[in-house]
Amino acid sequence: MITQPPPAASRPTRVLAVSSPGGHWQQLTSIRGAFEGMDITYITTSKEAAITVAPARLLVVPDCNRDEPMKLFACALMTLRLVRQLRPDVVVTTGAAPGLFAVMAGRVLGARTVWIDSLANSERLSLSGRIAKHFVSLCITQWSHLASPDGPRYYGEIL
Repeated sequence: MITQPPPAASRPTRVLAVSSPGGHWQQLTSIRGAFEGMDITYITTSKEAAITVAPARLLVVPDCNRDEPMKLFACALMTLRLVRQLRPDVVVTTGAAPGLFAVMAGRVLGARTVWIDSLANSERLSLSGRIAKHFVSLCITQWSHLASPDGPRYYGEIL
């Protein structure tokens, strides 16, 4: 017997929450309550992070930064593949590179995408945030003086 997937209205919203470890991860996990009742999957670059989001599913991609192009490519490729497999309704990230790759892929696949720039970026948006701002559904800054009518928006600080 072949079964069809349930209609979108009868299943929980699929959320993909992505960030690099450290402060990005701390900020992302501090908003976990916003995903209550949703089907959430986390992606980061550290398998040790699983303890902080259990029992939610955690997937790990290669660590990367802009100074190591081959690692960036590996991270981008794996992140894109995971987003394609998971088909989230919403992709949320606090940065950095893995989050940028995830919102890019999510947007192409029709997901709503949210970039929350790190609290550490008090003078201007991060490099990834400046890129993401142009195509995400919602770009958020945690500093009121960085907000503008065309984005990013300011709703307060996470931490």
